[in-house]
Amino acid sequence: MTYALDVWAPVKIEDIASSIDARAVRTTEKPAASSGRPQPTAAVHDEDQALLDRLAQSDEAAFRELVQRHIDRAFGLAVRILGGKADAEDVVQDTFLKVWTHRGEWQHGRAKFSTWLYRVVTNRCIDLWRRPRTDDVDAIPEPADARPDAVSTMHRHQVSTLLEDAIKRLPEQQRIALILSYHEDMSNAEIAEVMETTVSAVESLLKRGRQQLRAILRQNEGDIRQTFTD
Repeated sequence: MTYALDVWAPVKIEDIASSIDARAVRTTEKPAASSGRPQPTAAVHDEDQALLDRLAQSDEAAFRELVQRHIDRAFGLAVRILGGKADAEDVVQDTFLKVWTHRGEWQHGRAKFSTWLYRVVTNRCIDLWRRPRTDDVDAIPEPADARPDAVSTMHRHQVSTLLEDAIKRLPEQQRIALILSYHEDMSNAEIAEVMETTVSAVESLLKRGRQQLRAILRQNEGDIRQTFTD
C-alpha cells in the first residue's frame, strides 16, 4: 500500500490541532456579560416567530416548514455528539415531536427557537450517550477506495476521523462545547445559551478541550502512523 505514506505525509498532529485553535481567535461574539448567564429579551429577533405563531394554532403546514428549516442542522449536531445516524434520527424525531405536542406553549422573547431546539437536541443526546451502548452498524466505516484519484478524499476523511475520535474521548461538557463551536460555528454566547451556562464557563471549556485534544492526538501519534503505514 504505497499510497499510505503519501496519504499520511500531510496529516500532522499540529495541523489537526490547529484547525481547532482557529476557533479560539474568533471574535464575533454576541453582546453578553462575560461573567453572567446570557439573558435573551423580547427585542431579540427570531426568524421563526411567524411560523411559531401559526404552529400555536395547530397549523401543520407551518410545522412542516419549521422542520424543513431546522432538521438538517439538528440531525448533524446529533450525529456528531452520538457518532451514529440511527440514534441521531431518534433524537431528532423525539425533539420535533416535542415541538408539536407543546406547540401552544412557546413564549416569544425568552430565547430564539433555534437556540431552544439545539439545547433540547444536545440534552437528549447527552441522556442517550450516558445509557449503555451497543454497536451501531452506522458506525462501521466504508471500505477504503485505493484508487489514486481517491487519495485526497481519503486524506480528508482520515483527518476528520482522527479529530472526531479524539473529541469523543473528551469529558462530556468539553466535547459538547467543542462540537457546537467547531462544527456548528456558534459563538461563545450562543454556546452558553444552548448549554445554559456562562460565557466565561464556555471559554474555559473550549480552552481545556483544545489542550486535551492536543494531548490525546500526540499521545496516539505513534499508533496513528502505524495504522496508516501498515
